Amino acid sequence: MPPAPIRTALLAYGMSGKLFHAPFLAAHPGFDLRAVAERTEQRMCVDYPGVRSYPGVAELLADPALELVVVNTPSGTHFDLAGQALRAGKHVLLEKPVATSVAQLRELFALARQTGRHLLAYQNRRWDSDFGAVARVVEGGQLGQLVEAHLRFDRYKPALNAKKFKEEPGPGSGLLYDLGPHLLDQAISLFGRPLSCRKTVGHHRPGTRVDDFFSLHLRYPAGLHVWVSSSLLVAAPGPAYVLHGTLGSYQKGRTDPQEAQLLRGLSPLAHDYGHEQAGQAGRLTLAAPDGALVTKPDAAASGNYLDLFEAVLQTIRNGVPYPVRREQLLWQNEVLEQPAEE
Repeated sequence: MPPAPIRTALLAYGMSGKLFHAPFLAAHPGFDLRAVAERTEQRMCVDYPGVRSYPGVAELLADPALELVVVNTPSGTHFDLAGQALRAGKHVLLEKPVATSVAQLRELFALARQTGRHLLAYQNRRWDSDFGAVARVVEGGQLGQLVEAHLRFDRYKPALNAKKFKEEPGPGSGLLYDLGPHLLDQAISLFGRPLSCRKTVGHHRPGTRVDDFFSLHLRYPAGLHVWVSSSLLVAAPGPAYVLHGTLGSYQKGRTDPQEAQLLRGLSPLAHDYGHEQAGQAGRLTLAAPDGALVTKPDAAASGNYLDLFEAVLQTIRNGVPYPVRREQLLWQNEVLEQPAEE
């Protein structure tokens, strides 16, 4: 007999709750989406009539039936709310950034150990179709010894964000803590802990008070150099992933379709969910035995964030190690926290 579904709640029903959490928790039979915290307008019941809306976090955490709480609130609240949920005896699925300092993260891990609960990071970009293709190429060793890697996440958003909290300076604010955790998690999952990092940030949009550009130069053993970069002023993005090795090169665009599909209301259970479009394959260039360079398309397998929730289920119910490991999160925060050059 399968274990009972995990009784789960969201701490907000904004964009992340509506797109990145609720559809998967509702689609996966291992979860029972029961509750949400909605301080003002009760909107979730329109999409999920069976979900109970609590007026605040304290009231939600007091519900003894709830086992798992998704902390999907603004970045600056993650540490406090994750701590509250752990102390209330709940497992926590925590959005990025999981903390704004190594000290905070260590404190949360210690609290999870004390309470016997799991603190799990929602690093959904590991389950993107484009990154899956990159990981397969790296792990397959087709490029020989890697020499250089570039991971980018660019947008063109010169206007300040209408959500004012995203433009307020403070812990966890700015592009570095918004998209940096995605890119760093991908780099660390591929290459491990960097030997060193040189960080550059910039403030370029008119009137901005938070960083809107960053570049992290990560140095690894055996001469591998990895650049992780993002900007809000890139009108014509190039490849999101570029790898160079002794036997060839690989390029891949940011082509994962899941966010766009979710915005259109497509179910994660739809037959074409997560499938990239024709013409979006990566470009793999390898040296032939005679030295000639041969380029061929490299199609990606589909992506699906449902696999992240399956990993959450397996960890909570069966004790299977979660793919986003604690030490990887600590390494990520070490890089995010170190001083930057302007």
